[in-house]
Amino acid sequence: DLLDQERKLAQSGLGDLFDAVEIVSDKTPDVYSRIFARHDTAHQMMVGNSLRSDVIPAIEVGAWGVHVPHEFTWEYEHAEAPVTHRHFRQISTLADLPELIKGLS
Repeated sequence: DLLDQERKLAQSGLGDLFDAVEIVSDKTPDVYSRIFARHDTAHQMMVGNSLRSDVIPAIEVGAWGVHVPHEFTWEYEHAEAPVTHRHFRQISTLADLPELIKGLS
């Protein structure tokens, strides 16, 4: 999964938008807290297609959670979108990410 995620990031051309990129398989608030604590930045963000595993745990520790829905999502990953949370955003495709980041800066 790590190599697959690295490949996807490289192909997307979005890596330069971030000061640091960390890819993890254990996606919990505790893991996100430890990752975000290592980086001196005011704009921490998790971008993913799973509300349950990617977005919500990141929001729970104070980061931005950006949901990029995918038509084929495993049933376990479904959760209610925290649409009223100030750190939640949803975009249609990763191509929308640069504009979103620009708007948050």
